[in-house]
Parts: sequence; structure tokens; C-alpha cells
Amino acid sequence: MLLPATAMVFVLVTVLTTFTGVRLWARAARSMARLGAPTRYAEALLPSASLVWQELVEWAGAFLPASPRGAPLLRRRLTRAGFRHPSAVRYFRGLEVLAAISLGAAAALAGWDLYLPQERLAMLAAAGGLVGYVAPTRCLLWRIGGRKHAIECGLPNALDLMVVCVESGLGLDQTILQVAHELHAPFPAIADEFTVVNLELRAGKRRADALHDLGERTGVEDLKKLVAVLIQADRFGTGIAQSLRGHADYMRAMARQRAEEKAAKIAVKLVFPIFFCILPSLFLVTVGPVAVKLVRDLLPMIENM
Repeated sequence: MLLPATAMVFVLVTVLTTFTGVRLWARAARSMARLGAPTRYAEALLPSASLVWQELVEWAGAFLPASPRGAPLLRRRLTRAGFRHPSAVRYFRGLEVLAAISLGAAAALAGWDLYLPQERLAMLAAAGGLVGYVAPTRCLLWRIGGRKHAIECGLPNALDLMVVCVESGLGLDQTILQVAHELHAPFPAIADEFTVVNLELRAGKRRADALHDLGERTGVEDLKKLVAVLIQADRFGTGIAQSLRGHADYMRAMARQRAEEKAAKIAVKLVFPIFFCILPSLFLVTVGPVAVKLVRDLLPMIENM
């Protein structure tokens, strides 16, 4: 029967058409906003795709009760991934629900198309739902790892720029703002974090608390060390430029040691590729012709004896 396959094709075409239409709809709304049209009227006629998607995900997330123990951990993960919306936890829960339902339904349709028994069909649908429920968390962890790596890559440049700004006479607050402005294009992740620190300082938050939140929000160890240096320099009244320059030298030494450590581990890591990939090919090239010749010449002699 072609009914399940036809239904899947119909659903796929419908989703793609809807997505394309909403994107075009949102583009028209942004164009109207840039032209200076009445904002309320344009938004009422042309809702953006993000608003439609947020309403759908939030509506789905309302059906899944949030765990009071897991909510702080999830919010911290979302913050480290760059999602700071107040309803980010609800949106993520809704995304888990939608992904579980979608993959579960797709697995059930695939099993129905293959004429599987009801028991296997139910197991396949449950497995698809479980994969759909776990997939957003894995994607979130990957995004956190990528963002941490981006912050680590931009931190040496940010530190050098901070040293230059402080030695040129700028204060720490103006230095943070200048670093966020200069590194916005090449390193947007660390520039975004410095921008948040600047906004917190403008809102009246204590500098030590804002810097401490910077380290906890990102979860990058090198940035936490930089925050500790800045807090100590601000607390004890020592020279910030001298402290930053000393910390920059320390970070260069640590980066050199990490590079040497990775280079020393290469020999151990190459054991398995050499053993499983290179040695079999080498044995096949060197011993293979000899083995073929032995089988071709000795087996007839053995059989004739």
C-alpha cells in the first residue's frame, strides 16, 4: 500500500510550503518596519516567523511539566548556549515535545509502510519518540561546546586589547565596552558576553558581581581566571594594566604547555590507526604475494603426495 508513503510526502510538502511562506511573510514584515510604516499595524498584518514558531513551541511546552530540580540546570545550559530569553526553558521543553512527537510519528509511519507487527511498530514509535526527546539536549550540549570554544579562541585577542586600552588610560568599564565593540565582528561570542557585562554595570550592578556572573555564565575556565584577576585588582587597588599583562603572559605559557601536551599525545593516539589501518595494508602488500604463491605451488604438491 502506498498510503503511508503518500501521506508522508504530503506532510513534507505541506511543512516546506508553510515554512517558505512564513519566511517570505517575515521578510515583508521586516521590510515594512525598515521603511518606517506604522509598527503596530504592520505587525498585526504580518507576524514574523519567529513569533509564530515561539507561540507553537510555547504552546507545546505548556503540556510538559517542568522539573523543579532540572530547571536551574537547564536554564544555566541555555544561558551558556546564548539563549537568555525569560521563557527559554519553556521553549526548550516545547521543542522536546514537538521533536518527540514528530520523530515518533515518522517512525510509526515508516514501520507501518514496512508492514511490521503491532509490537514492533509500538517499539519503533517509542524509540523514535525517545530519540526526538533526547536530540534537543544533545544539540544544546554541542552548541555549548562550540560557544565555549569560540570564547576560548577570542579570549587571547580580548585580553591583549584590554591591556592596550587600560595602558592607554581607559577605565575598566570603558575597556570592556571598547573590547565588546571591536571584537563584535571577528569574535561575536565573547563580544556578546562583554556587552552583557557592560549592560549590567549600567543597570547599577556591582562590578565584582557582574564579573563573577560573567565567569559563571560562560563556564570557560580561562575566562574565570581572568575574572578572578580583575576582581582582585579592583578589590585591592593594584594596577589593572600590570595584572592584565601578567595574566596574559601566564595564558601564553599555559597555551604553549597545552600545545606541547597535545603534541606528546599524538604518538599514543596514532597507535590504533596504525595497527588497524596501516599494518593490515602493509601485511597484505608484503605477505600477500608470498602466501598466494605458496598456496598455488604447495597445495598441488601436497595433494599429489
